[in-house]
Amino acid sequence: MKNKSLISITDYSKAEYLRLIEIAEEFEQNPKQQLLEGVVIASLFFEPSTRTRLSFESAINRLGGRIVGFTDASSSSVKKGESLKDTILTVSNYSDLIVMRHPLEGSSRFASEIAPVPVVNAGDGANQHPTQCMLDLYSIKKTQGTLDNLNVALVGDLKYGRTVHSLMMAMSNFNTTFNFISPDELRMPDTYKKYLDEQDIKYFEHDNLEEAIPHADIIYMTRVQRERFSDPIEYEKVKNTYVLRNSMLEETKGNTRILHPLPRVNEIHEDVDSNPKAYYFEQALNGVYMRQAIISSILGLK
Repeated sequence: MKNKSLISITDYSKAEYLRLIEIAEEFEQNPKQQLLEGVVIASLFFEPSTRTRLSFESAINRLGGRIVGFTDASSSSVKKGESLKDTILTVSNYSDLIVMRHPLEGSSRFASEIAPVPVVNAGDGANQHPTQCMLDLYSIKKTQGTLDNLNVALVGDLKYGRTVHSLMMAMSNFNTTFNFISPDELRMPDTYKKYLDEQDIKYFEHDNLEEAIPHADIIYMTRVQRERFSDPIEYEKVKNTYVLRNSMLEETKGNTRILHPLPRVNEIHEDVDSNPKAYYFEQALNGVYMRQAIISSILGLK
């Protein structure tokens, strides 16, 4: 995987997923290693982020690396009209690897094609979020003991949710049965369903949350993303369609775990937090170990 950009989850093979999970397990046992001493990593966040940006920074700091970049495009030369191409080519001079979040779909792929250093996609619009997907795979493996033959319920914004798009494509390698739970306006796009059809992977579509989750091993909740809606009225119509409450978990399986890429808004009630099936905060911590694994692997250090 050395010098190999990570733009889409499909850039890596099933074998590479499993290898990264092994490396993340090693980092969980020993997260503070000086593997990145002398390495400079550029963190370019053209869009707001808390967990993704901070977990990347935590991963880099724990490995002894240095970080340059910006957390808001308004503090960069983009505000002066600089093109993405010029930003990437310039920043490449100052870094060994670029981590980038951008609101436009395809922006990270474009960056990887022109940059002389590897690029890691930290989210490009409603398209892909491969490092989130990898930490999700790690979380699923930790909680279930396997990635094979699981029942996964994806809930909420399946149209614009880049995290569910990436996770669906990755988990299709493991004979997963999917349950898609969303309002009509936010259904999984046909492109992704066609992908599952071609892979002969089972999936079912629902509009009722309580009916769909009793057989799920993983309940993957997502928020309805206000920033993806150009019409605020459309957002208001669907924003609170599904709210997971503690009482709804009584009929779920003992091994069921609830994941969420965070931030949550209203879609998981706080009464769920004390339930042992809630795993979303541990999931966020797993992001540090997996991002350590991804960076060290790309740079040929693991």
